[in-house]
Amino acid sequence: MAGLIPQHFIDELVARADIVEVIGSRVPLKKAGREFKACCPFHGEKTPSFTVSQTKQFYHCFGCGAHGTAIGFLMEYDKLGFVEAVEELASHVGLEVPREAGAKRESSSDDLYEVLGRAAQFFRDSLKDNARAGDYLKKRGLDEDTALRFGIGYAPDSWNALLKRFGSSDPARRKLLAAGLIIERTGAGARDTDGGFYDRFRDRVMFPIRDARGRVIAFGGRIIDSGEPKYLNSPETSVFHKGKELYGLYEARQSRQALTRLLIVEGYMDVVRLHQAGLTYALATLGTATTSEHLNRIFRLTAEVVFCFDGDRAGRAAAWRALENALPQAREGRQIRFMFLPEGHDPDSLVGEEGREAFEKRLAGALPLSEYLVEQLASQLDLEHIDGRARLAELAKPLLRRIPAGVYQELLIDRLAQQVGMPATKLATLLLEPGETATARPAPRSNFKPSLGVGRGSLVRQAITLLLNHPEGAKAIVGAEELTQSAQPGAPLLAQLISELKSRPAPNKAVVVERWRERPEGIHLDKLAVAECLVTDPKAAARDIQMTIDRLRRESGPSKRTNELLRKAEESGLTSQEKLELQGLLSARSGRETTRRKG
Repeated sequence: MAGLIPQHFIDELVARADIVEVIGSRVPLKKAGREFKACCPFHGEKTPSFTVSQTKQFYHCFGCGAHGTAIGFLMEYDKLGFVEAVEELASHVGLEVPREAGAKRESSSDDLYEVLGRAAQFFRDSLKDNARAGDYLKKRGLDEDTALRFGIGYAPDSWNALLKRFGSSDPARRKLLAAGLIIERTGAGARDTDGGFYDRFRDRVMFPIRDARGRVIAFGGRIIDSGEPKYLNSPETSVFHKGKELYGLYEARQSRQALTRLLIVEGYMDVVRLHQAGLTYALATLGTATTSEHLNRIFRLTAEVVFCFDGDRAGRAAAWRALENALPQAREGRQIRFMFLPEGHDPDSLVGEEGREAFEKRLAGALPLSEYLVEQLASQLDLEHIDGRARLAELAKPLLRRIPAGVYQELLIDRLAQQVGMPATKLATLLLEPGETATARPAPRSNFKPSLGVGRGSLVRQAITLLLNHPEGAKAIVGAEELTQSAQPGAPLLAQLISELKSRPAPNKAVVVERWRERPEGIHLDKLAVAECLVTDPKAAARDIQMTIDRLRRESGPSKRTNELLRKAEESGLTSQEKLELQGLLSARSGRETTRRKG
């Protein structure tokens, strides 16, 4: 757990805290049936769509999609880190936050921070001893002060330089592996003098990635000569999640300049060169498209963001993806703009050639999101004819509905109306739901798509949603363990949830969500936690979950194989080996059914 706070304490804290009291002390809440309502504190609205459930200890805004536990609210509203939010909530309920050494874990967070910090120093020292790497940085225009400020280093051209330095024992190698610094060999000859491992980064300029507290959490390595991949990033670990982190954010916050805007570029070197030129508000995503989590983090720091892309086809495609992800964040008071570079340039080369002032002049001319959206859609159509203008409105409709209702959405409708050539009020009526207007329409629900690999109404999705809303139902479920190796998307996660809730019951949804906060699957559960649950009776929920488990068991694993063999026995007969297999499967099924009846 982040900050080495014991999980049992997080459970107790979330169970004891009253989310209504926590949010109510910051946002005026009004009772509405079983829940409480307010105008959302995270986006402007006139009609309340922000609800707080005392039973589930969970909040959710049907407008912008914001949701979470009391801890999550403090992180979002008070701009706190996880540990700080836990400490704030603990003081609210009169508890003292304990700490643990993390000895029960193979590699605690503190262990990983220490390992990564030592590796960063090793790479910096290696840079001093390698003239070739130093010459490369000078050729790219970097000075020593900038390299030092960003902690840039060099990974030696060796398969085991880091291993020799820090991997002298098996526990030490396991820590390096958990930190993503080495790779385990596979196949013949895997066990060698280095314990079956080799360095992940070799002959690369190394860019340490730091968290908000300045701790090294990962690395990006850039090849010096030709070779693939050009950039190599650390894998995801317990302390590094690339969909959340922004390269250069720590350095930007350390700058003396106020963060009035943030500039999002694509590469490490782009960020470093821009900072060197005095543009200390430049950041980069880590080889991924800009995510909603990135944007949430950005808008907690500033109200203006500019995305900077190459002007070629790939850059335009990346910009459009960024626009689509940014639409739910577009609202009055925020500026989202797009800047495109001249052919053959990236921010690194352009700021080196033109300097800071010329670069910032280009930045001032960046296209607002609204203009870029209309321009891109219009460029695909012939607006001289009615067909083209009608098509423009149709293409804009799904994009428009992703923007929270409010002034920004209305102004964008006005801009589209100019292109389409019809009154804005009429266009709003056509683009929105029948009978609704841009001002009266409630903001659309968050259009999330869980990455469980299952459809919107799948059995697995429904079962997980039921379990999150009625975690006490897990104790009555039997047979779920058979799904741990199921190929059915989401089924292993469902089985794991049930198993953990049996061994450690949870009183409400909030406790479950907080337990999974730092796990990779936590993001899926977080999204499913806001899905509508129509079942209010815990016993009925348990029955529905059991029915899902029984069906999944029939469709996968031993049950599936049993049914296959029974069909074959009827149709064409079985071999002696298959008969023995069927006999064993039927015996095991009988044993499971007996256990279930006794339970």
